[in-house]
Formats: sequence, C-alpha cells, structure tokens
Amino acid sequence: MAVVNAAYVAVRPVLRGRHNNQTDSGVGGPDIGVSPPVEMAHCPRCHGSLHLRTRHSLQRTIALAVAAAALYLPANLLPVMRVDGTLRGSEENTILSGVIQFWQSGDYPVAIIIFSASIVIPIVKMFSILVLCLGARFGIAPRGLTRLYRITAHIGHWSMVDVFVVSILVGVVQLGAVMTITVGAGALAFAGVVILTMLSADAFDPRLLWDAAARRQTRLANAHSLSK
Repeated sequence: MAVVNAAYVAVRPVLRGRHNNQTDSGVGGPDIGVSPPVEMAHCPRCHGSLHLRTRHSLQRTIALAVAAAALYLPANLLPVMRVDGTLRGSEENTILSGVIQFWQSGDYPVAIIIFSASIVIPIVKMFSILVLCLGARFGIAPRGLTRLYRITAHIGHWSMVDVFVVSILVGVVQLGAVMTITVGAGALAFAGVVILTMLSADAFDPRLLWDAAARRQTRLANAHSLSK
C-alpha cells in the first residue's frame, strides 16, 4: 500500500503540471511543483523505489501455486515423523493419521486445530489464489477479491502449526534409549507447501484485479456502443 501511495504522490503533480503548464501558448510558466515521472523509478521525496505494477506478478503467482499443489499430496501421504522406541518399536505417522489418533484419544481441540491448519487451510489458500488469478484475468468483483487477497495473505501463517508441533516434539521428546523422534519427509514437503503458498500470495499484485475490471468495463462499454 505504501508503494501505491508513493506512486500516486509522484504521478499526481505530473498530471497537474500537464494541465497547468502553458509555456507552449506563451501564457504562464512551468509548475515548480512538478515531480519527475514515475518511470524515474524513485520517489522524489523519500527516494523509495516505485513501480506501477509488479512485473510478471501473475506468472510467478501461478508457478508458485502449482509447485505448492504438487507438494500437497506428498505432504499428506508421507510420514511427518517417525517414533523409534524400545517398547513399541518403530512407528510412522502422517498428518491425517495423527489427527485420527488425537480424535480417538479424546483430544478433540488438538485434532480440530491440526486438521484445520494442516489440511483445510492449505486447500482453501490454494483455491483462493486460483480465484484471484482468474479475477486478475477476467476482471470480476475486484472489491470482493481484494478482501479475499488480504485474508489469504494473513491465514497462511496458521498452516505452520503442524510443523511447529513436530519441531517441538523432536526438540523435547529425545529420551535416549527409551524413545527417539525424527522428522519425516512429509514434514519437509508440508513446510514447502506452506512456504510456497506464502510466496505465491506475496507475489500476487492486487492492483491487477482493478486493471482487469477496468478493461472489462471498457469492452462492455464498447460492445454496448456498437450495438446501438
């Protein structure tokens, strides 16, 4: 949002100067407050970098989302941790099997939290990113999709709950000859899903939603004028 405001501050005097500068007609003089155009790539006040739109935003968003979707199945099918003990031998647990064990043991809040954070939220986030990309392509409901973008950008951090649980268990429950817990490939794949979805949401430029909506309105207006 700061980049958008800075770009607007830089462009507004330029637009004002174009209307007020009447040097070519011999009347008046140049507007002293005219700032350099946004193509100069920096703000004349704070010298911060400016850009009208993030380059290749949609392509990077789709690529990162596809990579996250490719890791989602291994993250849920592969074991997230392995427990080696002298009493029960070796035991591997996936995310879903861990949720089932917590539910069967009566730890319903823990089961619900892990199920929501590890299974539901990643799916919802990837689906939301898909909807945002379609909105940036077809220009439908930009105001509502902008709210969806803000929600999507904030809920991704809750997906790390399962990884945090495994990390805590690995760091705390090291009982030597009695029990040893090691991280499985599923935890690494799931961490990749979370990181890639966060990067995908961060790469998306919500201003593309409004650009697409403006182009859609222009096409509809042109089609309406031609039909008359």
